[in-house]
Amino acid sequence: MRDDDHATSINGHELHPESLMMGYGYRPEWSEGALKSPIFQTSTFVFKTAEAGKKFFEVAYGLRQMGPSETLGLIYSRLNNPDLEILEDRLKLWDGAEAGAVFTSGMAAISTTILTFLRPGDVLIHSDPLYGGTHHQCQHVLTEFGIHQVSFIAGRGPQALEQAVEQANSIGRVAMIYLETPANPTNGLIDIEHCASVARRLSTPEQRVLLAVDNTFLGPLWQHPIQHGADLVLYSLTKYVGGHSDLIAGACLGSHEDMQKIRASRTFFGSMAGPWTGWLLLRSLETLKLRMTSEMKNARYVADYLLDHPKVDRVLYLGHLDENDPDHAIYRKQCLAPGGMISFEVRGGEREAFRFLNALQLIRLAVSLGGTESLAEHPATMTHADVPSDQQRQLGISPSMVRLSVGVEHPSDIIADIEQALAAV
Repeated sequence: MRDDDHATSINGHELHPESLMMGYGYRPEWSEGALKSPIFQTSTFVFKTAEAGKKFFEVAYGLRQMGPSETLGLIYSRLNNPDLEILEDRLKLWDGAEAGAVFTSGMAAISTTILTFLRPGDVLIHSDPLYGGTHHQCQHVLTEFGIHQVSFIAGRGPQALEQAVEQANSIGRVAMIYLETPANPTNGLIDIEHCASVARRLSTPEQRVLLAVDNTFLGPLWQHPIQHGADLVLYSLTKYVGGHSDLIAGACLGSHEDMQKIRASRTFFGSMAGPWTGWLLLRSLETLKLRMTSEMKNARYVADYLLDHPKVDRVLYLGHLDENDPDHAIYRKQCLAPGGMISFEVRGGEREAFRFLNALQLIRLAVSLGGTESLAEHPATMTHADVPSDQQRQLGISPSMVRLSVGVEHPSDIIADIEQALAAV
């Protein structure tokens, strides 16, 4: 059902991704004229002939290369499903990727991608801080498989990565550099272009070192890692892309060659998302730019309010970087907007942060981010609870830190809630 021949221009005018989200990859005549793609709630698909089924499986199992005009036929929803194929076609447009794959969660996307390319004895270089689940995987799960990891702290400049490379080379073969930029929850930035040059320097004719970037915090609107040299871009689609706090999904985007390997792993790991999730994400993509733009604008008002509040010691927000900050040049080079994520430190410690969180009325006390509703959480004891306290301090995660995901509510209402909650501190 996949079809890449859909028009992306009108009389030479290139259509923007937000316009293509309305119909790219799908034709109403495929489904009785239905304007929107139906939910293909089926486990298996009927072959027209036995010969066709044979050809499909040859490609699916890598027994032969797909022909230039050939597409992988529908076989079984663990391998492919129309809702996911249409979704993957649309997702790749934002980042300018050649191909994509959708997974049951962001962690499924990360796990499948890493285990596709890394083997026992390999070294993974990753940035810190990472999302808590990713951090746990690197520190505790991958090590059980004999995969080593070396980290460097976001916002510490190129020398931090170089030190990590030197340490990694003393351990084994570097197979991947994995970034999360902006970092969760500190908003620290990493120069993607510089990391890409390091990955190329470490590569050999026999083994390419991949650069993978988790782009969840800024989403596909405000940062495009592939344009800066990344090989793979990862998302928790649960966040901004899904954007309604009603689904769990993840994605990986990259070249045809790399994604073919990742898709093969996904088939046998069984980490593919289902058709209902795919359909919900197709719905969400149509309003992605509207939602993310609203959240970004609201975050500016909220961050400016927090900056001048006497009970707030520090605000970590990309829109506040000044020219003296080393991250400022990186922001200007690779970010299109500051996004909707703010972290700030309440004056005091954990007790004061908890008082603030417990007093909120409009903003919900919950983990996750990128939904239409504003959410607040305490990184040190929630999303990053698995990180030892001494390491939290090194990474800039303090007991007084609150992470705020700004939603689409009226900005004055969000600020009013923050104001009354800070008054309770």
